[in-house]
Amino acid sequence: MSQSTNAAEFTVSEISYAVKSSIEEQFGYVRVRGELGRVSRPASGHIYLDLKDDKSVLNGVIWRGAAQKMTVRPEQGLEVIATGKLTTFPGQSKYQMVIDRMEPAGAGALMALLEERKKKLAAEGLFAQERKKQIPYLPRVIGVITSPSGAVIRDILHRVADRFPVHVIIWPVRVQGETCAKEVANGIRGFNALSEGGDIPRPDLLIVARGGGSLEDLWGFNEEEPVRAAAESDIPLISAVGHETDVTLIDYAADLRAPTPTGAAEMALPVKSELLATLGDLHLRQSGAVLRMMERRRSDLRSAARALPQPKDLLALARQRFDMASSRLGQSLLASTMNHRNRFDTNSVRLRPGLMLNKIAIQTERLTDRQDRLKRISLLTVEQKRTQLEAASRLLESLSHKGVLARGFALVRNRDHEMVRQAGQVSAGQGLSLEFSDGTVSVVAGLLDPVDLTPSDSNPATGNDDTNEPADDTANGIMGAGAISAEDIEATLRDMAGGKRRSAKPTKSVSSTKSDNSEAPAKDKPKAKPRKAPKSSDDAQGSLF
Repeated sequence: MSQSTNAAEFTVSEISYAVKSSIEEQFGYVRVRGELGRVSRPASGHIYLDLKDDKSVLNGVIWRGAAQKMTVRPEQGLEVIATGKLTTFPGQSKYQMVIDRMEPAGAGALMALLEERKKKLAAEGLFAQERKKQIPYLPRVIGVITSPSGAVIRDILHRVADRFPVHVIIWPVRVQGETCAKEVANGIRGFNALSEGGDIPRPDLLIVARGGGSLEDLWGFNEEEPVRAAAESDIPLISAVGHETDVTLIDYAADLRAPTPTGAAEMALPVKSELLATLGDLHLRQSGAVLRMMERRRSDLRSAARALPQPKDLLALARQRFDMASSRLGQSLLASTMNHRNRFDTNSVRLRPGLMLNKIAIQTERLTDRQDRLKRISLLTVEQKRTQLEAASRLLESLSHKGVLARGFALVRNRDHEMVRQAGQVSAGQGLSLEFSDGTVSVVAGLLDPVDLTPSDSNPATGNDDTNEPADDTANGIMGAGAISAEDIEATLRDMAGGKRRSAKPTKSVSSTKSDNSEAPAKDKPKAKPRKAPKSSDDAQGSLF
């Protein structure tokens, strides 16, 4: 019998929410130091992680809104200080920490994380020297990615105005805080996305600038996103983050690192006054060089002109040759005309009609003779081919098996239409096909030995032998005197199938009566030996007998 108690009854949900309220009231705001264990980032944007030390593990969760504002990206093995509140998850009866902020546990942890990230990015080739691009000597447009309200942008603009005034475009970003890394990466990619000839000119050079600060202040430039954006930039990029002693990961990915933002402006542009002075000096040197070259060329031309002959001297010989040729032109025309007339007269004699007709007659006679020869050769060839065809036909007819069948032989095939060449291939009761010269006959192989079919010495009139014993149909087999009935064949096949067939004794068969029904004295005839099937002259065509 159970003892009754006065304790109140709670539901599971009431107990779970009571525990949740107690924990949240007692631990409403806590700071926990530990090492990050499991870090999970589902598609929802929340971050689930474990805070652990050498003895315990505390589950933690960072909601999506807080995760986007995090300065430090949670990674496994990082020692951090997490700020938030303790609560419970009634669905699994466990407690967890809802983290609002997270910071590294110390500079040592940050440096270890920085070194690990540096090795990872270097292994991917983002810091390779062959990836770096040449900085243009005199860019027309410079894009600066920095804070628009700091002293850095004023120093850069002042230095640009002093050295060589060009068009400067500012992409405003936060240079410290949770969104610093993302905004800097967006600025680099945004400048690269500008098209040539658009409303906003595309920069020829980019400068990422920020003043000095602690390692935590410059941590946004150590994140992977701005480093990857700097490495992927098609526009040459100068990194000017912090002072000369401050080194960030974006410095390794940039095409050139400047010690300060002012130094970045000095590296990007030459001094205009120095350029003007250099150009003036080069202009004077070029003008003097051109004048000296022209004077030297003029002197060379005068020397060459004195060595050349006069134009009238150059044309004197040609004029003399022209006069001599013109004086011989009339006589040459007459001689050429006479020469062509003589050749024409010579050829006209050879073109008489009689000669042409004679040549045509000779060629016609040759053509007729060749036609007669071609006709005789064609007839002779046809006769030879006919003789060869007739000889081949006779040879084919002599080698054909049909001639053998015409001489009284037969071609034996089984039910599968395969040729039977030997008697051992035939079994009793097997269906066969006999092909004669005038047709095909289907037969059944006999069930008796060949000795049963030999003629007997019995009296043909009485059907008895010399001892006057009555004829025994069983002893003579189904091939004895008289017709073979279907019942005998069926009974014999059944006996053979059942294994009870009696062994047939060789007996003398009754000789058939003559066609004229006249009685003739019985004569003793020797027993006929089994006939062997003669070998055919053409075994390829089947067995003939």
